[in-house]
Amino acid sequence: MKSIKTWILLADGARARIVSNAGPGKGIEEVSGMEFSGDKQRTGEVMADRPGRSFDSAGSHRHAMEPPSDPHREMKRDFASDLVQALEDQLAKRAFDRLVLIAAPATLGDLRNAMPKALQDVIYAEVPKDLVKLPNTDLGSHLADILAI
Repeated sequence: MKSIKTWILLADGARARIVSNAGPGKGIEEVSGMEFSGDKQRTGEVMADRPGRSFDSAGSHRHAMEPPSDPHREMKRDFASDLVQALEDQLAKRAFDRLVLIAAPATLGDLRNAMPKALQDVIYAEVPKDLVKLPNTDLGSHLADILAI
């Protein structure tokens, strides 16, 4: 009987890594080449220009205009889209059978929004926690209810 290969994505808004479990008693192993790092620019670097100025709709007062979106949130959404694309490519190569998502809550939402149906179909579990920095040896206790490691 073929063992089921489960990939576990650990992610936050700017970092991610993928570990693997090949079945009960096999433990957790890092997946080679599956560490990702997003853009970690500071607000001053992202928004180097001063905001535009505008007149009030009534009167002669001026005020700074708000940017149309939060650049940090956009960078995190882009990072999630990049992760989803990498997972989609690996799924097409049959590198894994099922997927466990462990991500900070906002990142988990970004991943869900970017995920195509093919990837949604292989999701085995989701955990809304930021465990990306947790060592693999400590990860087993967080996955005890999900996988037999």
